[in-house]
Amino acid sequence: MSALPDLQHHPNPLAAHYSRFRVADRLLLTGHSHQAWPDVGFEGQVEAWNDAAELVDEKWARAGEKADRVRRGYAKLLGDRDGSIALGQNTHELILRLLSALPLRERPRLVTTDGEFHTLRRQLDRLAEDGLLEIVKVSAKPADAIAERLITATNGRTAAVLASSVLYASAHIVPGLGSVLEHCRRVGAELLVDAYHHVNAVPLSLEREGLGDAFITGAGYKYCQLGEGNGFLRVPPGRDHLRPVATGWFSEFAHLTDRVKDSVQYGKGPARWAGATYDPTSNYRAARVFEFFEREGLSPEVLRAISQHQVGLLAGRFDSLSLDPRLITRDRSVPLDSIGGFLALESPRAGEIAAGIRERGVLADLRGTVLRLGPAPYLSDPQLHAAMDAIGEVVRALPATGPTP
Repeated sequence: MSALPDLQHHPNPLAAHYSRFRVADRLLLTGHSHQAWPDVGFEGQVEAWNDAAELVDEKWARAGEKADRVRRGYAKLLGDRDGSIALGQNTHELILRLLSALPLRERPRLVTTDGEFHTLRRQLDRLAEDGLLEIVKVSAKPADAIAERLITATNGRTAAVLASSVLYASAHIVPGLGSVLEHCRRVGAELLVDAYHHVNAVPLSLEREGLGDAFITGAGYKYCQLGEGNGFLRVPPGRDHLRPVATGWFSEFAHLTDRVKDSVQYGKGPARWAGATYDPTSNYRAARVFEFFEREGLSPEVLRAISQHQVGLLAGRFDSLSLDPRLITRDRSVPLDSIGGFLALESPRAGEIAAGIRERGVLADLRGTVLRLGPAPYLSDPQLHAAMDAIGEVVRALPATGPTP
């Protein structure tokens, strides 16, 4: 792989591997919502089609090999030696399976934060609406107080604590989740860590973080560049007694000829958490991308170094613009080494700013009053400077009054 200074030049040498997304010709600051896919992903999709045509129903053995490769890829990113990696089309279906396996009659309480991604937020809110479960939310601000608040809210009625390790709205890294797990063990609750915005953006070691006995979920749509359909649930050791109510026939795929009457059987390891028929194309694509990252030496540590440089450049350029803080600002109370892979800019006019920079060729992620600038390893420093120039132009051109969110 090229050295970090080389990747800062234009065109970035890595951009050649993303030719179909034309990353050298576009200002794609969409890294927090959707990173570009390397060209090998296209080759993986073609391989999936060819295998289906050649092997017909016998393709599933080959698809299983691809799924195993994806599991190994995720396990490596987590530094996981002991867990089992279940795959799904998205985190929602995997979280539902986990919830359906918990003793919710005896322990009807779930503890979370008010800063979770939409998957958790919406599902837990809906369960609370009908009074099916007691949902307790603690404040996600500041991030360094989340662990203590989760511990305080978790008691013997709690089935699980569900919290992110990097907040999707602010990119703030959440410290102390290992201590939350220790408390969960004491009271008999499970811990699910949503690492979607952590994996491949910030190096993660379950052993170092004290999370070896935690469930971990995430997916590959963003920082892993795997595209859709590659959700995962890391299941800690010693959970073979759990029997998800939301279960599909792939969980007993290996036992279809010897089913026991009046007994729902489960497969071993990841198969315990399996659903039903799925499109394996996503795993073909992901397997190729994981191999590409390894071949190019794009480890989480290398990617973090690139990201910290890029986010630091964006933050420094933003500060140097000296824009009216009533129009747009950023949280400077958290150091850059305590945030994930993007820069969050707060503005009551965020929608107008996003539209304005889009007209200038800059694509970014917008959520409410937050404009999220997500760089990626294939972008060059001149591209980042051009994007910040566009933000400066748009903000300075805003009329004195305008719509509020």
